[in-house]
Amino acid sequence: MSDDFLRVEAHDCPMSTCAAPAGSPCRTTKGRVAIQYHTARFRLVPSLAKALNVPVPPVRKPGTPWVELPRPAGAGAEPVGHVRIGYARASTARQSLDSQLDSLAAAGVTRVFSEKVSTRATSRPELEKAVTLAREIRASGVAVTLVVHEHKRLGRGIDLATLAEELRASDVGLEFLTGELQGSHDPGGVVFTVLAALSGMEREYIRDRTLEGHESARKRGKAIGGASVTDDDMLGMALHLRGQELSLREIASRLVITKGAKKGQHPSPATVMRMLREHDERTAAAQPVAALEAAESA
Repeated sequence: MSDDFLRVEAHDCPMSTCAAPAGSPCRTTKGRVAIQYHTARFRLVPSLAKALNVPVPPVRKPGTPWVELPRPAGAGAEPVGHVRIGYARASTARQSLDSQLDSLAAAGVTRVFSEKVSTRATSRPELEKAVTLAREIRASGVAVTLVVHEHKRLGRGIDLATLAEELRASDVGLEFLTGELQGSHDPGGVVFTVLAALSGMEREYIRDRTLEGHESARKRGKAIGGASVTDDDMLGMALHLRGQELSLREIASRLVITKGAKKGQHPSPATVMRMLREHDERTAAAQPVAALEAAESA
């Protein structure tokens, strides 16, 4: 018989609806022995972290009335030692990690995982490595804290709250060196959860206000973004070159900006593409009107 259940039962269940102590199987809200150990519990075991489920063995009599069993020797013992693992992240390749790395080093963190990836990315390999290592070290009986320069480096809103819950389930601490959530936190605390949710609302608020501002400016006939580098002469030449079936890159290399700070430079292929697309959209919109005027004059 597999002894996976003994590894799972070496930990208290962190789910408030179960809260089974070490040594006992998980229980349902109706006071019965659960059919499977809760995800939050069996994932505290590094060797089972990627398992889909861990069934409660027949010896625990799943479905029967739950009773508390003796705690195993050593369960709940105080951690021996303390390890601080750092994580740093920049959103783009152009951004530097130096300030975050310096901050972590000044805080005495020597083991740091770092990467350059967007907050919206569904996969952040280095963060996953940091969390996995933290779990493994904690499972060995050593206290662990994940240290980050600022909470935004981990994520915002529900993503941050979800990650914090995973850390809490593994009994891993969380510390931010600066920002709104500066200090050490109980990742499962109510205050932390509320602040994490508000950080996500902040991003949506800024985005909505920006979009509203752009829409208002467009209605008043104002251009959005930096000064335009295109003009009618550039458009005419671009259309001529497009008619020769040249690529956007080739067209851009043959055009020259004649005004502004970029005078004498070539426009980017993206600028050429936008200029041609806007011309095509205006042409398409004007065709029905021209057809109607021609019909009325006939």
